[in-house]
Amino acid sequence: MRLPAGIVIDKVKTFGQLKFSALRREVFLTNEDGSVSTKVKERTYDLKSREQGRMVQVSIPASVPLREFDFNAEVDMINPIADTVA
Repeated sequence: MRLPAGIVIDKVKTFGQLKFSALRREVFLTNEDGSVSTKVKERTYDLKSREQGRMVQVSIPASVPLREFDFNAEVDMINPIADTVA
């Protein structure tokens, strides 16, 4: 199933308080020859969710500038959208 627009969610009811844990990974674009480029496509962060009672991963396009937070700093998501992952 593909959700072209994703699912819009109520971030307070779904996640509650969010705290920064770590930058998990950066995904890089692929060159025409199949090799990995040095250009970042997206970044995935680990956030601790009080409502979920666990860590959630949030991916953000590289068009959003890199943000650095202190461990356990309270963070907020802007316009979160859940998308399908296979």
